[in-house]
Amino acid sequence: MSITKEEITIVKGRGFLLNRGTEFFSGRIVTVAGLFTPAELHAIAECADKFGNGKVIFTSRLAAEIVGIPFDKIPEAEEFMAERGLHFGGTGAKVRPITACKGTTCVYGNIDTQALAKVIYDKFYIGMCEVKLPHKFKIGVGGCPNSCMKPSLNDVGIEGCKAFSFNSELCRGCKKCAVAANCPSKAVSVTEGKAVVDESKCTKCGVCVGKCPFGAFPKEATSVCRVFVGGTWGKTQRMGTRLSRVYSPEEVPEIIEKVMLWYKENGYVKERLGAAIDRLGVSTLEAALATDDLLLRKDEILAKPLLEK
Repeated sequence: MSITKEEITIVKGRGFLLNRGTEFFSGRIVTVAGLFTPAELHAIAECADKFGNGKVIFTSRLAAEIVGIPFDKIPEAEEFMAERGLHFGGTGAKVRPITACKGTTCVYGNIDTQALAKVIYDKFYIGMCEVKLPHKFKIGVGGCPNSCMKPSLNDVGIEGCKAFSFNSELCRGCKKCAVAANCPSKAVSVTEGKAVVDESKCTKCGVCVGKCPFGAFPKEATSVCRVFVGGTWGKTQRMGTRLSRVYSPEEVPEIIEKVMLWYKENGYVKERLGAAIDRLGVSTLEAALATDDLLLRKDEILAKPLLEK
């Protein structure tokens, strides 16, 4: 059987990618940030045995890819998984599968990464799945500045951190400062009998929270999110630009929506968000994010054709 280029393109849009040198395909099963139940994993294994070559590989965006599906078996595989509440997808010039680290349970996690990823998944990957963007649009959620999920290399990256301030009046200048000893960034030192914080080194990772027995560093601190925009990796690399303010986890979906609408309105076809930011200036983007104009014009922006060079 000979498969046409048009057929390959059609099934790619449904989450099936041709296996190199063959006429078989890998189908991507997408869930919320790679979180699967035992029943879902069992269904994926059953599908791999029934329609593929028995192998499953997890992608870098946490989708489960069933390998070796014959072209004529794709509809049956789709129906099989749909009956079990799972679906193929994750390709195209639109929102890609949401990634998130295990910050929900990790000792370094400053935010509930899986809960935030679920909100983002429902609102954007599912709720805006029909929105065509200039290029792929990747969203990653990290629980702390350790950056295991590399949020700064996504079109929009979320990084959980702690907002707190140092109260020097409560500092007793301990000979061995517990905060300085625990700070992984070496941002705290004791000078002339007082702890000093080097803000250029401090990542707001939260490790110091509660370490000072006298309360110079707070026993509790508010969880906030840094937001990076325009990150890419691959043939072209660009570290995401960190927006100038921080956001509460509840504010994150709205800022993502504003960024996406700005990109939809200003990006050229096949131009990544980072390239559009560099072309127009991050100050232009931040000015647009500071108001609700993009949200008020949402229907108008979504109805516009994409810009062509």
